[in-house]
Amino acid sequence: MHTITLFYLFLLASTASVIAQYSATYLPSDAPPQSEDGQSGTNQCGGGSNQTSLCQNAYINGVDDFCLWAPPDTTYQGVPSSIGQTERIEVAWCMRSGYGTRLIPNGAITGAHFIQTPNYVQILGSGDMTKLNLPSGDDGGELDPHGADGLGNPIGGLVFGTSFGVLQQYHEWTNFMWYGGFCFRACVDGPDASVYCNHIYDTLGCGWNMPGNYSSGVFESCQADNTEPMGVYVNDGTTSTFFQGQPSTPDAHTPAPSSNCQFMATISNEAALPATATFLPSNASVSSVGTSSGASPSGSTNNGAAATTSGSASPSSAGHSGAARVLPSGDAGMLVFLTAAAGLLGAFVIL
Repeated sequence: MHTITLFYLFLLASTASVIAQYSATYLPSDAPPQSEDGQSGTNQCGGGSNQTSLCQNAYINGVDDFCLWAPPDTTYQGVPSSIGQTERIEVAWCMRSGYGTRLIPNGAITGAHFIQTPNYVQILGSGDMTKLNLPSGDDGGELDPHGADGLGNPIGGLVFGTSFGVLQQYHEWTNFMWYGGFCFRACVDGPDASVYCNHIYDTLGCGWNMPGNYSSGVFESCQADNTEPMGVYVNDGTTSTFFQGQPSTPDAHTPAPSSNCQFMATISNEAALPATATFLPSNASVSSVGTSSGASPSGSTNNGAAATTSGSASPSSAGHSGAARVLPSGDAGMLVFLTAAAGLLGAFVIL
């Protein structure tokens, strides 16, 4: 009977483990007011735009339709709002109105480079981020959906996009901000999402994590192959993984080739399409895995962007707390099985 009791407790623990693995899946139209405990802003953002908005929904759709995470005010607890000080409370600043967010002021972005690969979308650029409340000289930091406690930096920050044919939430993403530029990558759901959107190299900055074109005066949108994942190196058929803090930091990867680039003279605030992003387009649906044809030829570009020196470390442990959870059907079935088995064994023990 003792053995059966232990097995019953094991099944209960397994059930709890299955529950703990799931994170919420939302669209802007069905997000709760706050998706995490301790969240300072909101995920129910409405439409339009507001320069005092506390919306914590971000979007990446193109070179002229993207958002960045930045402080809500110029000071926080009596000191300048560096990314390291405010990473838990950042709000969304966007190029397009209609998302219910703040607008990135015209002229703040002096160069922007958007790529779409088979596994992710990415926006790199330069500009005056002091117009987004970063203090001058701030070397910046890294934002991601995990943080040290699994609640995210910012807490409750959600990222959406339509680049892969449907409006969907990107569960894995990473955004570096510093006073002179930015880089933001969002990975389509799938087995490689956490690999291409790895968030553990938070002191190494944009140029190392997302090598590419950060030059001013250019606004481009391209297709591209996947750049090799940050921190993963293959030499003579042997794969090794670098970890931040090791004695020697390897060079950044060479950016993958890009193609089909389209250029704009500049970018400025416009209305989002559809006009109100809180409503799901009638022809859209939620997708867990997106596909895109790979790009080819064309050369690589410069690394750009400084390394960051602030911002807390982000352990690899994922998962969110609070809010309703959406369980994939296969895993939900396993949860039902474990629960039923536990119940039957409990009854047997009692008998």
